[in-house]
Amino acid sequence: MKNYPKNTLKNILLMPAVLLVIFILNFQHIESRENETMKSLEDYQTPVFWAEGHPGDLNREDWQIEISGLCRKPGVFTWIDLVEFPKTTVDARLTSVTRWSVKGFWSGIKLSDILREVEMDSTVKFIRFWSVGLIYDTSIPVDIALKEKTLLAYEFNDQLLSEDYGGPIRVFCPYLWGYKSAKSVVKIELLNHYIPGFWEQRGYTDSGEIEAGKVIDLNDQGKVKKIPPGEVLDFQEDQ
Repeated sequence: MKNYPKNTLKNILLMPAVLLVIFILNFQHIESRENETMKSLEDYQTPVFWAEGHPGDLNREDWQIEISGLCRKPGVFTWIDLVEFPKTTVDARLTSVTRWSVKGFWSGIKLSDILREVEMDSTVKFIRFWSVGLIYDTSIPVDIALKEKTLLAYEFNDQLLSEDYGGPIRVFCPYLWGYKSAKSVVKIELLNHYIPGFWEQRGYTDSGEIEAGKVIDLNDQGKVKKIPPGEVLDFQEDQ
């Protein structure tokens, strides 16, 4: 048997214990992340708010989105058509102008993919969305519509969106206040001019740009935290 120095032998004997501790810590981290990922918008007690009135039960399988305006291939996309697009998942926050913010894995169709499918015209400047019932509408600039995280989302943390939170499919645009992320979308118009939407006609900003201030972090038991302007990527420390 080879004779090891005492310190070397001691280190060898300690290695299994160290590896076990590392394994346990990694497992706990993975388990914690999986538990967090499984949480729904309801679990986070995300506020339910429909300015135009809750639509009630909606039929996912019969859902359609009409796309019209400045494009070469306008048309109607059924639920089957929509879910056949490549699925994209982004880890991002929905932040409301009423000062709450919720983070999770939002999944759906990149808006850029569906705009490419209809062959959007180069003169388009704004994308206008209509919610079910055609009462609520809002528009976003085309450059924001084409950003990586702007989706037509149908899942949050691998769970299909309910009607409470804009299912079957809604806009998800983390770059702007939540009122720009229209719920239960049934119609999209491609325009070369801006039209003020439901809330914009009632005093909300046309840009919808997220402003610095304080929000309630629904992912952290409702703690109040400071945010910088723009997409909420992190919180600021109190000075």
